[in-house]
Amino acid sequence: MHPFFKPIASQDGGSVTVNGREMVITGSNDYLGLTQDPRLKEAARRSLDAFGTSCTGSRFLTGTLTLHEELENRLASFLNKESSLTFSAGFLGCLAVVSALAGRHDILYYDRENHASLYDASRLSYANLRKYEHNDMEELDKLLAADVGKPGGRIIVSDGVFSMSGHIAKLPELVEIKKRYGARLILDDAHASGVLGEGGRGTGEHFGLEDEVDVIVGTFSKSFASVGGFMAGDRAVVNYVKHHARPFIFTAALPAMQMAAALEALRIMESEPQHRVQLWRNVEQLRNGMNSLGFDTLGSETPIVPVLVGPDELAMAFWKGLWEEGVFTTPALPPGVPHGQSIIRTSVNANHTSEQLDRLLAAFSVVGRRLGVI
Repeated sequence: MHPFFKPIASQDGGSVTVNGREMVITGSNDYLGLTQDPRLKEAARRSLDAFGTSCTGSRFLTGTLTLHEELENRLASFLNKESSLTFSAGFLGCLAVVSALAGRHDILYYDRENHASLYDASRLSYANLRKYEHNDMEELDKLLAADVGKPGGRIIVSDGVFSMSGHIAKLPELVEIKKRYGARLILDDAHASGVLGEGGRGTGEHFGLEDEVDVIVGTFSKSFASVGGFMAGDRAVVNYVKHHARPFIFTAALPAMQMAAALEALRIMESEPQHRVQLWRNVEQLRNGMNSLGFDTLGSETPIVPVLVGPDELAMAFWKGLWEEGVFTTPALPPGVPHGQSIIRTSVNANHTSEQLDRLLAAFSVVGRRLGVI
């Protein structure tokens, strides 16, 4: 059996139908559980009637709609930044921002566990690259110290929440280091927006350091229950990216339906904190349950709860066992994780019921004991 590209026939909260079988899903990024919210569907329908199915042009030419500007203004206000810009995908947003702001004479520092989009963006920038071990602030400091006196700017690029481990970036230390060496900080909050912080504003709000993050990049495909990407920062920086980033200039604009859904999700995010509260209740149940069973969850701090299995073959066997127990998830294998450290990547959303999480934990217990993982 192959664990990837399994087609889902229908989805409802924490369950999906696959091959005519109802299963508990864990591993998706619908953190606030809004993808089936009727208000988002209605907003998307209204925008479809008003604007049609596509913008049929790039933002630079004929593809800018009033919805683009409305969403960008709302996002900037939500994230407490001067300006924001939307992209047709989160991956494109990372490519656009990093490749536009870093150049051949600059030095770019990035975490080993950054998302693949930041890896590709770093290479596309043609900057001089320095990779530091995951969340190793001492190594980052040494790298910057060794480059003192060299020409060019300094840019630190990090995930806010790391997509495999569920760790949170050490933002206080990142800010201290960037100030010490006059660097700028780009933070990818794809897995933090809507999740971290009292208002769901992400990693900066979580640490009370919103003003210290120079540029935020993110996506609408997770808590916003849509698709597309965004950046937020100083007006001059956003304007520069708007006029210099090839992945923005030469890509068809984000369609109205996706923006309307994201706008409605943002309204709900701001006015209905109970979704985030329930999400964190579910996180606690899942993580505590996994730990009490004896699984290694790698110190996760977020709704992403990895279960360390180890060898690739064992992870595949573990996935197959979960599938047979009615759990729909996927293994994370190299190069997504280090060799010999394959995981089952679990995550929860606000719509998971306590009973579904109990069923999930029971399945992990059965398979884990059968395979000798616990």
